[in-house]
Amino acid sequence: MKRLPLAWLMLAAAVAPLTVHAELLTYPLILRDGHFTPALLEVPAGQRFKIVLKNEGQGPAEFESTPLRVEKVLSPGVTTFVVIHPLRPGHYPFFDEFNPQLPEGGILAK
Repeated sequence: MKRLPLAWLMLAAAVAPLTVHAELLTYPLILRDGHFTPALLEVPAGQRFKIVLKNEGQGPAEFESTPLRVEKVLSPGVTTFVVIHPLRPGHYPFFDEFNPQLPEGGILAK
């Protein structure tokens, strides 16, 4: 049985953590004719996460947030996602530009 050189084992141990990808925390968000369900997402501060967006409404919908610099338009029946960078603790509003008269939703990073 062959033994691997110590240098090779050390290199493999150093690279191994780089190849392991942790799953992102994922939060579902339904858009339905200008309403968001849930209206508030509570997320951990300082950690990237994914929001899975699903438009269950009759017309187009948009997930938009000025402070997060994200905008995503969805046709009826479409499911997609956005990845949000680590946030500082605080409240980050989002809205549907197709229905500006309806209440905003928000992300609360704690």
